[in-house]
Amino acid sequence: MRYVSTRGQAPHVGFIDAVLGGLAPDGGLYVPQTWPQISPAEIAGFATKSYAEVAARVIGAFAGDEIAEADLLEMCREAYGTFTHTAVVPLTQLEPGVFLAELFHGPSLAFKDVAMQILARLYDHILGREGRVQTILCATSGDTGGAAVEAFRGARNVKVVALFPEGRISEVQRRFMTTAAEANVACVAVKGSFDDCQAIVKQAFQDKALRQAVDLSGVNSINFARIAAQAVYYFTTAAALGAPGRQVSFAVPSGNFGDAFAGYVAHRMGLPIATILVATNANDILARTFETGRYARGKVHPTMSPAMDIQSASNFERLYFEGVEREATETARAFTAFADSGAIDVPPKAFAAMRALFRGAAVSEADTARTIVSTFNETGQLVDPHTAVALSALRRAPLEGPVIVMSTAHAAKFPETVAKASGVTPALPRGALDLASRPERFDRLPAEADTIKAYVRAFAEG
Repeated sequence: MRYVSTRGQAPHVGFIDAVLGGLAPDGGLYVPQTWPQISPAEIAGFATKSYAEVAARVIGAFAGDEIAEADLLEMCREAYGTFTHTAVVPLTQLEPGVFLAELFHGPSLAFKDVAMQILARLYDHILGREGRVQTILCATSGDTGGAAVEAFRGARNVKVVALFPEGRISEVQRRFMTTAAEANVACVAVKGSFDDCQAIVKQAFQDKALRQAVDLSGVNSINFARIAAQAVYYFTTAAALGAPGRQVSFAVPSGNFGDAFAGYVAHRMGLPIATILVATNANDILARTFETGRYARGKVHPTMSPAMDIQSASNFERLYFEGVEREATETARAFTAFADSGAIDVPPKAFAAMRALFRGAAVSEADTARTIVSTFNETGQLVDPHTAVALSALRRAPLEGPVIVMSTAHAAKFPETVAKASGVTPALPRGALDLASRPERFDRLPAEADTIKAYVRAFAEG
């Protein structure tokens, strides 16, 4: 399996180089040269397999012969053995035809654990084999940083620098990062938005001297291995509801578009999906795009669902590349223009291809709060604000059933918000009960690329 850049000016690479490189050197994102296929019979068989077995099959389709099947299966069993539910991603029925995919049973109580736990083991396997030490730089709008720290803390072959927008994530989200005491972890509160953090990460990856000096890599959803790992739960949840014998729809709370794009990946691999509803909060760049065909950045608005407070969704570039039939020159032109002007118009043919699978809906703060309380009153289920955004969007834009709603975080990651809406304070799971008493350790820096690049270099070399 070979990987190409969406911008067409980087050499083709194998799975391992795509994983360790993260972002392509031309600023594009890696995608597989061809989409691997899984047969209908095999998809149906996923319903009786363990999550680790399905993960090894799906991720293995992208790894090819670069990682031995037995090694990958062992890594998957170890990664998903860290989850507190034996199903890893269990389904809960909310109402007839509507199900929650509970993606929050991992160590940091968010969906990012599903990919990050296996990614950490892939890194350990590959770097240990090659005798390398890498520095991972990630930007987080809330959950990626905590999942990365939980997965990589104490790793011998990896150092982690996590950037987060100061004051724009919940205390529980922050503490999953900043309470790590291991010397290979550094956390930075950036005085800006998540988009600022993400832009700084992209600039760091385009700095060839820095990349070489610290052997830089990334675990944001720019890393295709993250997308491959997230595609797994589309297969497992759909198979549990009868796929491929019947189509399933998904409602996905979305910020950086990685989780929703993972559904597109599963679809391209052979999973029948009727519709993917991309649900956003007031930061509605994706909802507007899928309704109008214009991808235009707006001002970032702080909301009660902070992991979605994004107005530049990195993974949209991958979908655009597919929509323009893999014309890398056009993709590079479009996203260079977007970086300069903050807006691009999706070509009509590409927009029609996107609309064949995707819909968008934006949800207000008031509707998010109402959905938290109504879901609790009607089902007894406490949902976090991101899940509430998806549920509210589904009520506004009903889909053909059955519908699986991606429940991306445990309600206890947002206790104040959930309590204010529902009158009930969600309890932290046992493994995180002492989180509030753990000492924190992080630095504060301005949203300046040169300052943060110097910090990363000093940490990596220290």
